[in-house]
Order: sequence, then C-alpha cells, then structure tokens
Amino acid sequence: MHNNPSSGSGIVYIVGGGPGDPGLITVKGLECLRRADVVLYDRLVAQELLTEAPAYAEVIDVGKEPGRHRRSQDEINGLLIEKAREGKMVVRLKGGDPFVFGRGGEECQALAEAGIPYEVVPGVSSAIAVPAYAGIPVTQRGVTTTFTVVAGHTGAASSDIDWDAVARMGTIVFLMGVEHLQEIVDQLIAYGRGLDTPAALIREGTTQNQLVITGRLEDIVEKTRGIHPPAVLVVGEVVRLQEQLDWFAHRPQSLSLDNFQKAFLSL
Repeated sequence: MHNNPSSGSGIVYIVGGGPGDPGLITVKGLECLRRADVVLYDRLVAQELLTEAPAYAEVIDVGKEPGRHRRSQDEINGLLIEKAREGKMVVRLKGGDPFVFGRGGEECQALAEAGIPYEVVPGVSSAIAVPAYAGIPVTQRGVTTTFTVVAGHTGAASSDIDWDAVARMGTIVFLMGVEHLQEIVDQLIAYGRGLDTPAALIREGTTQNQLVITGRLEDIVEKTRGIHPPAVLVVGEVVRLQEQLDWFAHRPQSLSLDNFQKAFLSL
C-alpha cells in the first residue's frame, strides 16, 4: 500500500535483510520492503532484495565500508527522521540482524528522541547462518553448549575485548575480523587457546560465492592470506564437523540458491 505523504507522521521499519542469501529475509521483512515509500540500504544487503521495493519507492544507498563511509551515522539518522516526517513508510534495510553489530539500537534511539514511530523486524544473523551454510553448528551436544559473537574489527590487542573470557568460550564467532585476523589469533593463543584449535574462515557466506577455508589457529592466517571481507571466522571444536556436515557444497540442484530465491521472491 502506498502511503500518502500528506496523511501525517510516517513510520520507520528497521529491517534485518539476512546474511546474503536473499531467501533468508523474513516474511515480515519482505512485506515491509514491498510496501516501502523509501528504502535506505546497507552495503551487505542482497541486491536482489532491492528489486522487491515498489517502483515508486526512493531507494538510497547508505552503505558503509571500513574506512570509507558514504554517509555518517548521524546523516543516516537524520534521513530516517526527515523521510518519516514527510509521512512516508521508511524501511531501513540492514544486513544480518539490526541489533547484532548493526547500529540498529542507535537508529532506534534517534527515532525515539525525535518522536518518530518505528518497529524492529529482526533478521537472520550471519553469526549463526554463515557457519550453518558452511556445515558448522555453533553448538553441538557433546562438543559445546556455549558460543559468543565478537566484533572482529575491534580485534586489535588495544581493544576493550575481555580476551580471557572470550578465549574460554566453546565456540567463538568473529564478524568483520579479516583485517585483524593475525591479532585475533595471537590474542586467543596468548589467553590459553591451543595452537591445534580448529578454525574456519567463511567468505561471502550463504551466497553462490561462498568459500570455506578450514585449519587450526596455528595456520589459519597463512591459509587465508589474500582473502578479503566480508568473511566470518569460527573458532572451536565444532569446526571439526564441517567436512561431514558440508551440505551446501553437496546440495541437489533442485535446492540451489537460484531456484529457491526465484520461487521465494515470487511469493
């Protein structure tokens, strides 16, 4: 339904677009996207999802890359408020889940302070989905019942990460950690994680370009040299299950991403 800008205050939907495979957006998220007057989207959002917005929708790229931000967070917050005050239905489309290193909370705060109505539509986080598409369950009975998620771009030794606590977790998932991979490995080893601890780096997870490289803490840096973001690092004994559970690489053609996405997005 096209909202009439003259009808009063608009609303903002903070929508998680999922980890890369467009078929992993939620039904509610897709519904919001299909009714949007304005879409502000991030760099890692599946481009196929943008075609689901109405033809009349204003689609704005506000994506941020490490060290190369197109718009500041304050500018994005301002745009959300401005468009909503025009009476429009605004979708803030974010990669993964809005509240997992997505600054969704900051945007909600800005909207709340401005008196703008908003709703949060959770998304499938890459912290769980990317390991799953690589055949790595983040928990497994008899292996580990704990996992933690760490913002890898804060992985330098000078960061405020509690490395002692992190190193003791069963499974550790690092998002956005490629550029600090050596420091992450060094810190885990320094705080007691064994050199032979299994590790996997998954690049462009849940997409057709997915690449999985497995190793151990002692060699994962060397094995993944030249790999660029986006990538997820998984550390822990669950990585040993990857070879057996690598369903994505051996899926039947009938379950291929292309076929499923076409069927889902035509709903």
